[in-house]
Amino acid sequence: MGVLNGIITAVALVTFIGIVWWAYSRGRAKDNTEASLLPFALPDEDESGKAEEGGEDDSSGPSMKDKKQGDTHE
Repeated sequence: MGVLNGIITAVALVTFIGIVWWAYSRGRAKDNTEASLLPFALPDEDESGKAEEGGEDDSSGPSMKDKKQGDTHE
């Protein structure tokens, strides 16, 4: 049983080293650079953050407080 554990550990180690080698290879440099810039491609949170913090609703539809309790049509 110890030999089997050693073989599985060796296979896992070789797999890990292979993945690390692939991820840091020169051919992946362009893709890694593009992936590192993805968080900066997102829109700023200033616009959406103001609506949540201020409690104001920027949507064009009616809010729940505008609806009457007995009003069921939309």
